[in-house]
Amino acid sequence: MPTLTSPLDMRFRPVRLIRSLFMIVLILFVFLNLHVLMNFEPNNSDAYDRTLLYKLRHSNNLKAHVQTDRSQLQDLDGPENSSKVEVLILPNQYNQTFVSRHNIPEHNLTQIKLEIDRRNADQYVHNLQKYGLSLGPESVVIVVQVHDRANYLKILLDSLRKVKGIEKTLLIFSHDVFSEQLNSIVETIDFCPVMQIFFPVSAQLHPKEFPGEHPNDCPRNVKKDQALKIKCNNANHPDKYGHYREAKYCQTKHHWFWKLFHVFDQLTVMKNYTGLVLLLEEDYYVAPDVITILQMMNHLKKKDCKDCRMLTAGNYDKTQSYSINSGKVELGHWISSRHNMGMAFTRDLWKDIKKCTSEFCNFDDYNWDWTLQHLSMKCIPDKVKVMKMKATRVFHIGECGVHHKGKNCQPDNKKKQIETQLQSNKQHLFPNVLSVGGQSKFKLRDPKPNGGWGDKRDRELCLSFAKGQG
Repeated sequence: MPTLTSPLDMRFRPVRLIRSLFMIVLILFVFLNLHVLMNFEPNNSDAYDRTLLYKLRHSNNLKAHVQTDRSQLQDLDGPENSSKVEVLILPNQYNQTFVSRHNIPEHNLTQIKLEIDRRNADQYVHNLQKYGLSLGPESVVIVVQVHDRANYLKILLDSLRKVKGIEKTLLIFSHDVFSEQLNSIVETIDFCPVMQIFFPVSAQLHPKEFPGEHPNDCPRNVKKDQALKIKCNNANHPDKYGHYREAKYCQTKHHWFWKLFHVFDQLTVMKNYTGLVLLLEEDYYVAPDVITILQMMNHLKKKDCKDCRMLTAGNYDKTQSYSINSGKVELGHWISSRHNMGMAFTRDLWKDIKKCTSEFCNFDDYNWDWTLQHLSMKCIPDKVKVMKMKATRVFHIGECGVHHKGKNCQPDNKKKQIETQLQSNKQHLFPNVLSVGGQSKFKLRDPKPNGGWGDKRDRELCLSFAKGQG
């Protein structure tokens, strides 16, 4: 006879129901996570391979700054790196902006030195929480060399703010003066990722000793025999014209060379970067299409000038014809007096410059650009070939500074002139195509050194940068 189900067995069993619901929820949770993992695509995911990303992981013991601990930035491996993103930090809540220590007395050189060392070591990048950072072979990193002219720096920043694509670049300021005013100006930048680095062997930090001016340094114009009699510092080594060093002029060359070593070889975030690095100075003004133009130049170089290793976005021509030349470039060999404004190049050229460190540091010229032209003639293989924009995208507004002693130092007037010029040629900016518009007719020659670089101490300091000292 069939077994009859008792009324007790027919009763509702809550334990079995709860177990079944739990299993259903668990299965749905697993399937949902698998779906997310298999279909997750960050913004612009077609632009990079996820295996190449720098990963940013939050941990309770991490400081609330930039890209957390540098040891957590993973190296990029694989043969495909040249065509993929080389650095990626996604915007997120953990990338909090670093707050600097303000109110450091400018006479307290010991405290300033400690702060400089700390900042150079920490390598903070501001604004990552807003923009993140994505760098690859098509990117442009901008490095600005800054001295002490706050009014000029503000004008440069005003122009950079208007540049298309600026939020996608890394903007690095390299200072040779530690100033609360300058630091505050840079820290107001809210339009892109920003980093500050500081030249650690500046005249500011050594006001009464080398590389500043020691009380016993030989006067510039003293004759060598008299210098030997009074036993002033470096009496045996005047420059080729019989003059002794002037600290304020020597520092610019030191800073320029140190800056490149630090950016290319010391910054973790730049370790795998192979794209363009654009060099600017505090007294420049840039056009809103400067990044776009450099990227277009880089593509044109691969097609029509494979041996061009320097791209120059600026020129000094007194007459600028944007209607005719906005989309045209000129090819030639790099000449310091014509091609030193708005220079952009990649790590490949830097490697060759670095191999010429001894020649750079022992060439008796206090100008970095004349020295670089000498390297191009005597040390860098095949000489440096340049592609220059015929209609400038970088303007020089500095009428007062190390080399300029004009009485009418009114950068705002110069700014207005440039803005009027750009506005009247607005329709000619952002050209659809670039093309080669001629060859430079200027004769290339090894420049005659200007002197000012005979002091053995300058040469030894310069050589020390290649050893990671300073």
